[in-house]
Amino acid sequence: MRDPALDAVMDALKTVNDPELHRDLVSLGMIERAEVSGGVAAVKVNLTTPACPLKGKIEGDVREAVMAVPGITDVVVTFGAMVRAPAQPALPGVKHVLLVGSGKGGVGKSSVAVNIAAALARDGAKVGLLDADVYGPSVAHMMGQGAAKVTANAERKMQPIEAHGVRFISMANLSPAGQALVWRGPMLHSAVQQFLKDAAWGDLDYLIVDLPPGTGDVQLSLTQTVQVTGAVIVTTPQDVALIDAARAIDMFRKASVPVLGIVENMSYFVAPDTGLTYDLFGRGGSRKLGAEHLLLGEVPIDIEVRQDADAGVPAVLAHPDSAAAAALIQIARNLAGQVSVRSLAQSLADLPDQLTVV
Repeated sequence: MRDPALDAVMDALKTVNDPELHRDLVSLGMIERAEVSGGVAAVKVNLTTPACPLKGKIEGDVREAVMAVPGITDVVVTFGAMVRAPAQPALPGVKHVLLVGSGKGGVGKSSVAVNIAAALARDGAKVGLLDADVYGPSVAHMMGQGAAKVTANAERKMQPIEAHGVRFISMANLSPAGQALVWRGPMLHSAVQQFLKDAAWGDLDYLIVDLPPGTGDVQLSLTQTVQVTGAVIVTTPQDVALIDAARAIDMFRKASVPVLGIVENMSYFVAPDTGLTYDLFGRGGSRKLGAEHLLLGEVPIDIEVRQDADAGVPAVLAHPDSAAAAALIQIARNLAGQVSVRSLAQSLADLPDQLTVV
């Protein structure tokens, strides 16, 4: 026999929309459990990513809607999370491959990639990080594992190194320190293939790929080898960087890789002694790349980001309350939100109109 109080709670939840998908939580299948006991409603919302950028708003909207049900005196909202895989997962066990690229070097792309990976893992996602910048690998050092070596498992697959909750592979952990790699295109293609398909990545929600700067062989090999969910472009605000960022965007467009957003790094500087803000490179320049490209966030110049990278601990873990780290954490969440929007938008037609309540 149906419980009228529970039916009323479910009807109330049908009025609560996901802020990004603009469809109600019930039809999206995001209400994992709803119960009513003694006037207290317990609702468990299954988010589309542990790094949901609007978790607080969803909680508030659920509480407001359910508290309006007659007889409900309190609402307990809990959360789970399940990153949904696309119809064609990128790799066995890997749901989403996300590329972090730039049109030129020197814009802090690797630092952004490392901190995005660490921030997603910090929020509870299963994250891998592939350092595909084979000519200038820096991820291993930034993860504090510059001296570690990649080993093989029992299946003779490369075993990623684990640090800060992230599994990663870098050429720096495969070649002698300081040795230059003088490889042509076919060798780069082979290396990318091995990093992707001959590594024991396991089950991952996100595999973040730190690309080399520019629009070269590695980018082409990646987009031809694996199904990519989308790319992030890292740039600094000045025109000389934006010109090259536009080229990177055009490359991804030609490769049919969606650009999920732009990160404006070194966006501004706040003087620690006076608190004054200086736009050293012309803050907000990334908006010149066009309104169709979402600005995921602006990261200020912060000495702690550099110090943390040199120390081998991502800033989002070492100094999570700093302005730069807070910006990077929000960027990671905004990116996860964009992935969820893209994934669910492709399957909304297949979702049930009504959830069976347990």
